[in-house]
Amino acid sequence: MKYFRNPKEIHPPVAPYVHQIEVTGPNRWLTLSGQLGMEADGTIPKDPIDQMRLALDNIKKNLEAANMEIHDLTKLVFYLVGKFDADQRRKVISDFLGNHLPCTTMIYVVALAAPTFKIEIDAWACKED
Repeated sequence: MKYFRNPKEIHPPVAPYVHQIEVTGPNRWLTLSGQLGMEADGTIPKDPIDQMRLALDNIKKNLEAANMEIHDLTKLVFYLVGKFDADQRRKVISDFLGNHLPCTTMIYVVALAAPTFKIEIDAWACKED
């Protein structure tokens, strides 16, 4: 079972996410390495929003390879470099997640593994067996 909660003793979430997810029972966990906004052929778009879409799509492909879906995500950590239009960023994430609200963290960093990368996303997922 997964229990999604926002304790009343702390502030409500400041964006579409949930403060905590408790997992009980027999489950399969999937931990992903940071996913980049890179095509399978190595192409990296210049636009950071396009990189975000690709990184999220790479997460979806990883989930599918493990017989999991978006609603199995329990945690996303976004590492961003430079400027991202906030409205576009929120829309891309919302379109990806739909009505699913995992725990999330968003961090602006100075740089990633190479100067062309503007985003990297860590993801964790859990599926009940």
